[in-house]
Amino acid sequence: MTEHPTSHEGRQPLAARPQERARPRQQEGPPAVAATAAIPGPSPVPGAAAQSAVPGPATAESAASAADAQAAARREGDRLRFVGAATRRIARGIDLDEIVLGLCRASVPTFSDAILVYLRDPLPVGDERPVTPFVLRLRRTDRLRNADEESESGPEGERLRLPVTDPQAGLMPAADLCEIQAGGALAEVLRGVRPVFGDSAAARVALPELLGAGRAVPTGHRAILAPLRGRRRVIGAAVFLRGTDRAPFEANDLLVAAQLATHTALGIDKAVLYGREAYIADELQRTMLPDSLPQPTGVRLASRYLPAAETARVGGDWYDAIPLPGSRVALVVGDVMGHSMTSAAIMGQLRTTAQTLAGLDLPPQEVLHHLDEQAQRLGSDRMATCMYAVYDPVAHRITIANAGHPPPVLLHLGGRAEVLRVPPGAPIGVGGVDFEAVELDAPAGATLLLYTDGLVESRMRDVWTGIEILRERLAATAQLTGPDHSPPLEALCDDVLDMLGPGDRDDDIALLAARFDGIAPSDVAYWFLEPEDAAPGRARRLARRALSRWGLDDISDEVELLVSEVVTNAVRYAERPVTLRLLRTDILRCEVGDDAPQLPRQRRARETDEGGRGLFLVNRLARRWGATRLSTGKVVWFEMATP
Repeated sequence: MTEHPTSHEGRQPLAARPQERARPRQQEGPPAVAATAAIPGPSPVPGAAAQSAVPGPATAESAASAADAQAAARREGDRLRFVGAATRRIARGIDLDEIVLGLCRASVPTFSDAILVYLRDPLPVGDERPVTPFVLRLRRTDRLRNADEESESGPEGERLRLPVTDPQAGLMPAADLCEIQAGGALAEVLRGVRPVFGDSAAARVALPELLGAGRAVPTGHRAILAPLRGRRRVIGAAVFLRGTDRAPFEANDLLVAAQLATHTALGIDKAVLYGREAYIADELQRTMLPDSLPQPTGVRLASRYLPAAETARVGGDWYDAIPLPGSRVALVVGDVMGHSMTSAAIMGQLRTTAQTLAGLDLPPQEVLHHLDEQAQRLGSDRMATCMYAVYDPVAHRITIANAGHPPPVLLHLGGRAEVLRVPPGAPIGVGGVDFEAVELDAPAGATLLLYTDGLVESRMRDVWTGIEILRERLAATAQLTGPDHSPPLEALCDDVLDMLGPGDRDDDIALLAARFDGIAPSDVAYWFLEPEDAAPGRARRLARRALSRWGLDDISDEVELLVSEVVTNAVRYAERPVTLRLLRTDILRCEVGDDAPQLPRQRRARETDEGGRGLFLVNRLARRWGATRLSTGKVVWFEMATP
């Protein structure tokens, strides 16, 4: 049920105040119905009864004029107070629905018995050109309920209905869509911007066009049609309705309707622009962070990202996992200072730079050095912290370099959580500093947790207190799964985020967890081949023996053919020994390395060419293949599905 709202400063409802004698109205109601002011004023002043008991004609006329003047002043004061309260209520809305709801709740029942709000579909944003045709969609309706509806309960009874202020009057529900005809009566009213009475010549034609064919304001009802004009164009219309048991609209009520329409339209413009900015922010954040993590051999990955708040959905935190040659993987977590879109843009540039440097297979400390140079090129105040680690599943080792970032935590298989001692380093962007890398053991079953400071630092605690809480939380979670089993990776990330309290979301949070499975030495075969003509034949024999030992004879013919083609291409340009490595996991991976930096490219051989078909065969037979340039040459690899 829509209740009569009380006015501000604790006064009684405006619509419930005593009636006063009104000045001439737009249209007189039925004689049997007492006319009520649009926004009635307070009760007559008690002192008026102290006048002379038998006044003369002149005295009575002057007293009546003074009373009329006082009543008019009260009504105008009430109008101003209503407009102030209504516009404040509309301005409190942030999104589109809140602003339209504020208009409806402020208007009904204080100013009108019912309201219809139409908005352009779709709503134009900023300076963009609106689409044609000009279509208005009924966005929301509100009305003063009848007495027999007050007893309704439940979702159906609470739902707002289309305005049917008098069921016997035959007012049909308004149409949901209205296409504005160029040069029509409705288009002229909207172009004029000013509100008009429903019984004016223009509105009598425009209202049926807006409400729909065969629908019109019932006889005896009063209406105001108010265009909603934003900063640049008309974006909708509002229809205010009054029933037959209420005083008609006055001329000053057009000014009230104009104020309500103007504030609503400007608020809608603001909400649409805010919504577009939020959409851009979401898209920017989505594109800056990886859509999904890779699935490199020997390691499992999981990640989380939480913005600082719903109103600031972008920031400078990022994470990444980049596959490297030799089945290695680079793990990166960084944090750019600030939470603005500028911080997110800088983060995107640093993340792209890190991916490019990782593709060159540079050592971690060199990657941080080049990131520092890139940050200085972006500006003197571009500061960031970063942790860069490279995991080798064959050697079961991890190399880590740090640039002012919180240290990682390693959760061992038995449940012991260890804060790794990594040289802290200076933040990226300081310039003129060296970065140091440290190489540590990465035992199978252990979990490495990289994170940004938003996870461990807040107004309630310092960084090292938060790191200790994180370490204890990881150890407690690992104890639940027992000493022989690692906790599930996704559940572990969720449990880590649960340590955040109500006051702990002061900053963005990026979290990257890596579970080290490693590759057993028995699943690795590695050889050096001299760059000579006999190398391809020797490579075929070595590959056949390894596949036979692993029980993969079913794919031996295809693997031998592809190994021969890749090794032949490497021997043609290499000056130093060629490396051949086979890795068996859930797939078979073959890697051939040489000292020539030129990457091979697949091309279509002509019928007269004697060569050029090797990579064509690799592309057709292998599950995946690729080539990566190294600081000492290149690696060409391919993968085969195992039976």
